[in-house]
Amino acid sequence: MKVDPAIVQMFAENVRAEVIARPTGMKLDPAIVQKIKQKVPIFSGMTPDCLMRTLAVAEYFPVKTGEVVFNERDIGDSFFVLIAGEVLVEKNRNGKVVELARLSAGNCFGEMALVGNHLRSATVRAVGDAVTMRFYRELVDSNPESAHVIYRNIARILASRLDESSVMLADLVGKKTTM
Repeated sequence: MKVDPAIVQMFAENVRAEVIARPTGMKLDPAIVQKIKQKVPIFSGMTPDCLMRTLAVAEYFPVKTGEVVFNERDIGDSFFVLIAGEVLVEKNRNGKVVELARLSAGNCFGEMALVGNHLRSATVRAVGDAVTMRFYRELVDSNPESAHVIYRNIARILASRLDESSVMLADLVGKKTTM
């Protein structure tokens, strides 16, 4: 009997998540929380108290220039909010690395791990030194007040990205048929 390596990796990550204690949350002052609320779309619509509780469970996650945050096909159990710096979203296609997006402060990435896909669909790499906040699915889901806002905003973000991708695909198909 052959076992899919992705299933083995997923099982190992789930066991790891149960065994390893999560670091304690960050301490943020209310002025920083207000700035995050204004600049980060995934938190749009949260009350200040709800946002403060949500940010309290985040893990501070600095990333050095060129460092990979996660690789395509890694198991995903969290999403990230970029606080400072810039990251590239890349996909490997036929042995070539294709840049899909360049994200700056205020953007989130890895959110697809929360809505069903356990495997990462792309690689994310820091362009320069960056600061992110990491939010684990289990902690997001444990707070219904913020979870419904986060999931609603993830739906909006993904819908917007799908719209952009559709336009790009239509442009590519249009170029191909005129050749």
